[in-house]
Amino acid sequence: MSPDVKLVYNANQIAKFFQHRPQEQAVADTADHLKKYWDPRMRDSIIALLNKGGEGFDPIVRKAVEWIATDARYHHAYPAAVEGEE
Repeated sequence: MSPDVKLVYNANQIAKFFQHRPQEQAVADTADHLKKYWDPRMRDSIIALLNKGGEGFDPIVRKAVEWIATDARYHHAYPAAVEGEE
């Protein structure tokens, strides 16, 4: 499995964990997890994959990575997870 495929797979697994929640919350929780627990190089790599088209991204992952990319570019906060949920 290539490193890019593995990143997408791992991100999709995170989204799968949160998919039972309402869409916006699942996206926020996925973004929160990626921001807290992924190395900055991994986040940069997944943003680069999104910029190349995001092939294989779960819709939740696509939106979460878009939020992270916006945060990285403009230093704006992305929607945070609901307090107490993860």
